[in-house]
Amino acid sequence: MTIQRGVYDNLVDAFLKIIQEEGPQELYRGLTPSLIGVVPYAATNYFAYETLRKLYRKLSKEQQIGNLATLFIGSAAGAIASTATFPLEVARKQMQVGALSGRQVYNNLFHALSSILEKEGMPGLYKGLGPSCMKLVPAAGISFMCYEACKRLLIEEGS
Repeated sequence: MTIQRGVYDNLVDAFLKIIQEEGPQELYRGLTPSLIGVVPYAATNYFAYETLRKLYRKLSKEQQIGNLATLFIGSAAGAIASTATFPLEVARKQMQVGALSGRQVYNNLFHALSSILEKEGMPGLYKGLGPSCMKLVPAAGISFMCYEACKRLLIEEGS
């Protein structure tokens, strides 16, 4: 897909031109790197949340976990998941920047990861983690808190 102003009149025009000129598979270019980033993040986030929740219940000896505790547990899970999967996000973004500039810098995700590691070392794989956590950590906490609150409401309504 060309990234230039004035190439497409509207969304439908872009959709039709891409299919005609480049084929339907071009509509899905970039999906794999996005899924490679999202799936591990989500899996790690839920795993960390459940693990921390069980640990909290064990240590506090409380059966019911309150909203504030859920907020903190969910935020911690978001921090863990974000830190664990952030190199995939960095590689994906680097691949997108290369594509936008019109040159293919990396052949695939693993090539991007190894090149960044070789050029910048481990810090290069975590460049931008702080600002990302400022967004993801509260969002994860709020998301889990709302999920648990809604779950409690639905269970109480069903009883």
